[in-house]
Amino acid sequence: MSATTASLADLRGADEPRFGGKSTALGELLTGGIPVPPGFAVSVDAFREHLRAADLDREIHEALRGLDVSDTDALGAAAARAEAAVRAAEVPAAVRDEIAARYAELCAAVGDPNAGVAVRSSAVGEDSAEATFAGQQETYLWVRGADAIVERVRDCWASLYSAEATAYRAHHGDAGDEPAMGVTVQLMADADVAGVMFTCNPVSGDPSVVAIDAAWGLGLGVVGGDVTPDEFLVSKVSRDVVRRQISRKEVEHRPAPGGGTEVVPVDDERASAPCLDDVALAALLDVARAVQAHFGSHQDIEWALAGGELYVVQSRPVTVMAKTEGPKGASAMDLIMHQFGVPGR
Repeated sequence: MSATTASLADLRGADEPRFGGKSTALGELLTGGIPVPPGFAVSVDAFREHLRAADLDREIHEALRGLDVSDTDALGAAAARAEAAVRAAEVPAAVRDEIAARYAELCAAVGDPNAGVAVRSSAVGEDSAEATFAGQQETYLWVRGADAIVERVRDCWASLYSAEATAYRAHHGDAGDEPAMGVTVQLMADADVAGVMFTCNPVSGDPSVVAIDAAWGLGLGVVGGDVTPDEFLVSKVSRDVVRRQISRKEVEHRPAPGGGTEVVPVDDERASAPCLDDVALAALLDVARAVQAHFGSHQDIEWALAGGELYVVQSRPVTVMAKTEGPKGASAMDLIMHQFGVPGR
């Protein structure tokens, strides 16, 4: 493990202060034998070196000093100034070189010289049992090439100072702390179906079921609220599907030819068809139980089915029940949207 990067497989929970919650959770999953796409993590040290090399600390402190986060105009202006400063600075050469070397290793391992990756923010203190920064900091999908990855890493660093993230820290009593950002770089799974699942029913708190929401294509359609997903409740005790609600899914997110993602229409027959059968639901149930057992707590899991293989791409403790009061009769996905500030479906 170097000063600025590490393989995800080498990370454990104790590394969270150096690499952030998202990266270390993936390392823990790999330790537990959970199917996770390979990748590497960029450390908090790289972020701090970026700030130091461009003398950004002073400018960011000046932008945020004395900020009243209840003043939305002032918050927006301060956040924009801080984010722009981070994006304008050149990433230190040593950090760029190490990211490029790690990416080359990943490409060689999978036999693709231009492998597509997800670049995800992994802030220190996020995805804890008490709070989650989910949806407030950036993730970029289907990024190809070392130069593009470095740019997206820098964009993740900048998102640490977004208006949403800055206000969140202030509201949770963290305004005086120095925020820190790691980044996860993870091989993309070219998902045929993707979604989220909870190892309990987050609406009722029932621990005997797994709640699964799924749609065609990448999980961005589900977590972004672009699609009303199929919803399933599967019993951990009997393994029966105790609830099955199939929705019309008219669009899906797919890899775009030039990088990134695009939204494409789903043909009429597939739009109304269930995107998971009982075999896939049984596999998701098994993975959900394994993830819960590894962490010893209920988990909010993002997953993807690609070419018949099931992968976990993120996992965080369930905080929705304790921290969010959703509308009566809400589904699991409604609570996620409510937590992220997205209007209900």
